[in-house]
Amino acid sequence: MRLDSLAARTLILSSLWAVIAVLLIAYVIIALYRSEAEKSFDNLLSAHLFNLISAVGVSDSGDLTGAPDLGDLSYTRPLSGWYWAVEPVTPNLKGAVRSPSMNGRSVPSVSTQAVSFDSNFRRAYMTEGLDGEILKAVEAEYVMDSQGNIARFRVMGNASEFEAGINAFARQLAVYLALFGLGSVAVNALAILFGLRPLDHVRQALSAIRAGNRAALEGRFPREIEPLVKEMNALIDNNRRIVERSRTQVGNLAHSLKTPLAVIVNEGAAVGGATGERIGAQARAMEYQIQHYLQKARVVAQRDSVVFRTPVAPQIETLVRVMKRINPGKEIVAPTPAGGIVFAGEKEDLDEIAGNLLENAAKWSRSRIEVAAAALAPEADGRRFFTLIVDDDGPGIAEADRQKALKRGQRLDEKTPGTGLGLSIVVDTAREYGGDVALSRSPQGGLRVVVTLPMAPE
Repeated sequence: MRLDSLAARTLILSSLWAVIAVLLIAYVIIALYRSEAEKSFDNLLSAHLFNLISAVGVSDSGDLTGAPDLGDLSYTRPLSGWYWAVEPVTPNLKGAVRSPSMNGRSVPSVSTQAVSFDSNFRRAYMTEGLDGEILKAVEAEYVMDSQGNIARFRVMGNASEFEAGINAFARQLAVYLALFGLGSVAVNALAILFGLRPLDHVRQALSAIRAGNRAALEGRFPREIEPLVKEMNALIDNNRRIVERSRTQVGNLAHSLKTPLAVIVNEGAAVGGATGERIGAQARAMEYQIQHYLQKARVVAQRDSVVFRTPVAPQIETLVRVMKRINPGKEIVAPTPAGGIVFAGEKEDLDEIAGNLLENAAKWSRSRIEVAAAALAPEADGRRFFTLIVDDDGPGIAEADRQKALKRGQRLDEKTPGTGLGLSIVVDTAREYGGDVALSRSPQGGLRVVVTLPMAPE
């Protein structure tokens, strides 16, 4: 998938939003969970503190007494991180009562300078426990008797255990949200790809039209892009009408000029001499120029529009049959091209190229002509070409004269009838299609003409 495609852009943006949304959701849920858990933790410690206060008293001898049961076995398990302690503050009060979990030891209290009591003589602070854990202590001071003796009550909860629970919840939540996020991205990707599939169908249909396999966008499309499809079909149809109109105008122009040029040529022949020869030469030059530019205009018009598709084998076979009838004394061999080669151009252009080559070969060959077509390896940009090869057993063309033979109106043998336009027309037409023409020595001893032309996409 290309990064500059609509699907990639939409998928990337939606995936980024999904990731951001999942992270925000995780942050909010963990923050809310922590807030509620802290409230529950503080309320639990406060409840235990009130139970502790109600369960401890003072004996007649001034000793702190009581056996508090806060309903949690953690206060009985040694070094559990859950402790309570009642300690005297005033000198007349004696003894101290501590939870079994403290194992006879004492957790130091934070000084009142560091954390002071509020107006209800209560305070809360964090401190280190007996086993290295972090404790949260809730502490209060109360008057225990009529003599004004004061005792300090402390309940300490394991904050490390609390944090571990928060972290465990966060990890579990991260796993679930990650699975949810991945599922959301996957579903979103499927929805985007499914939603944009009609556009891909349009792209494929346009490629098929460009390749000449279809004439218009066909099928059912969503309502949102149906106007686009209609406009594209209208544009394609209008382009086709323009090409047909241009072709008709080219044909009409060529037909309207044919008769006047023939009259000029005949008049030149009637005049005779050098003057008549010049008139005939200029008329032939005019004929070539007209054919050249009209052919160029027609080829460019069709090349820049919808690609035409012309199977090579049937056209070659038809031309060979015609040439055999015209030249019964010559053997013309045309093996069927392998791979079903299809010319990316109009039938008329292929006929003109192959017809000129066969006519030229028939004129100069002694007895045998061979015609072959072969596909070439794909170009670096993916374009495909094929070669049309015509060999004859005639005298051939000297290497020094081959480039001259390809130029317009050049005749190497003035004794042989002709205008010298055949090869130059082939060159012009082939190059307009992005191909080329090359001359070399034929294995039969005569001339080999190799024309490179574009292949239509499969």
